[in-house]
Amino acid sequence: MEHTEEDTDTIDRNQRKERIGVVQSATMDKTITVSVRRQMKHPMYGKYLERSTKHMTHDEHDEANEGDTVRIMETRPQSKNKRWRLVEVIERAK
Repeated sequence: MEHTEEDTDTIDRNQRKERIGVVQSATMDKTITVSVRRQMKHPMYGKYLERSTKHMTHDEHDEANEGDTVRIMETRPQSKNKRWRLVEVIERAK
């Protein structure tokens, strides 16, 4: 089955990586730092370890604040370090 250019664009967009994390810093203009936590199993001992990765994320309308739980999506490079953009704020910090 052949895909038209329009179909291919839609398929690629839906396959972008999405992550859920907590905002660590929101002091920059239109940029937030999101910490994404994941569990991995130790290859030898089998114990589960918690690892985290920090992503610089584009926040166009400055809607996220520190402590918020957010969903981010992989996107084209916005700057030297920004490769993610904010999709939605899932839960506001108390």
